[in-house]
Amino acid sequence: MGKVLFWVVAILVAMIIARIVSQNKARKRNPPNPTMRPPRKPGKAEEMVRCAHCGIFLPRSEALMSNHHTWCSLEHAKRGPRS
Repeated sequence: MGKVLFWVVAILVAMIIARIVSQNKARKRNPPNPTMRPPRKPGKAEEMVRCAHCGIFLPRSEALMSNHHTWCSLEHAKRGPRS
């Protein structure tokens, strides 16, 4: 029984070593793409405003401004503030 266990462990170790060597060779053959962009850095935080009709929050740059109210869409601006 001891010999069988020895050979099972020896074969597993050999398979692990073969996989590691294979992965290293693959990395050397296919280096990472140098044109990949670095991870995007988060931009500045933007002020959030609330739609006067539906109450959703959206960035000020995407909101419509009219009559001292902010709107998420032209349709909500036409409907007016919710009562």
